[in-house]
Amino acid sequence: MTGCLDAAGIIDSRLRAAYLLCRRINAQHGKTYYLATRLLAPAQRPAVHALYGFARWADDIVDAAPADARPEDLAARLDAVSRELFAGLDSGRSDDPVLAAVVDAARRHGIRRSLFADFMRSMRMDLTVSDYPDRRALDVYVRGSAEAIGLQMLPVLGTVCDEEDAAPHAAALGKAFQLTNFLRDVAEDLDRGRVYLPADELAAFGVDRDLLAWCRQHRRTDPRVRAALADQHAATRTIYRFARNGIALLHPISRPCIGTALVLYSEILDRIEEADFAVFAQRARVGRLRRARLATAGLVRALRVRRRVRGGDHLTAATRRWA
Repeated sequence: MTGCLDAAGIIDSRLRAAYLLCRRINAQHGKTYYLATRLLAPAQRPAVHALYGFARWADDIVDAAPADARPEDLAARLDAVSRELFAGLDSGRSDDPVLAAVVDAARRHGIRRSLFADFMRSMRMDLTVSDYPDRRALDVYVRGSAEAIGLQMLPVLGTVCDEEDAAPHAAALGKAFQLTNFLRDVAEDLDRGRVYLPADELAAFGVDRDLLAWCRQHRRTDPRVRAALADQHAATRTIYRFARNGIALLHPISRPCIGTALVLYSEILDRIEEADFAVFAQRARVGRLRRARLATAGLVRALRVRRRVRGGDHLTAATRRWA
């Protein structure tokens, strides 16, 4: 990792320690995501680890809180994080190690402040919102919890077009990842008292929270629930197809990473379908051997691109530095 920090031009010892902390958070908690980051050029990785580390840290304030934690106390913690984050974005520094890294990454890559505001807004929603009546309501949450993260990544990844043209696809990829998690984690989310599936779309199949709770209790998927989940599954597939079209808009050096991440996450949908939507009995996973094969193929593609970068095949000076 220190080589990545050197490649990114991060020389301050305090910042280096902050980025290393975010990398550890990423490696520990986001194994699929972390595996994909290994396909990026070394100078890109610290910023990606910082963005992930911050998102995980803020999310855990709510999701990893003790069962007896009071919502008002969690809200106060989120508010304190928001204040320190935005103060850091204004001043260019923070004394908190996680925030120090994400503030520095935002400054280096010109990541918009509004994207962090969207993210923190969704984190607060988890304290008060446990159901979403329709797709529009869920999209408000997903805008901050997932699409904003895809858009934060875009300046780090680089594009071969105006960033605005690639932005809808980057947002869609973040959304597809999140919706995949919602399908995979229906049971775990119920345990936290939440349902991240549009209530009106479930109702069209005769499904409500009580029926989902029954499935959770009995570790079985009722046929009505199976049909509703299949419908959500198909909708998520459509979003992946749109997101995939954006990979060609990314800088070539970033395409192996994002292409591999897309395949890894979309194959979670394959596992859900292969298990006949038995999400209440088991957690869908992509096996280690399959992940290793995809990562190896992605690495081969990434190394080929980096060799072309060194050769200067019509690439920018900034991208040459990444190699």
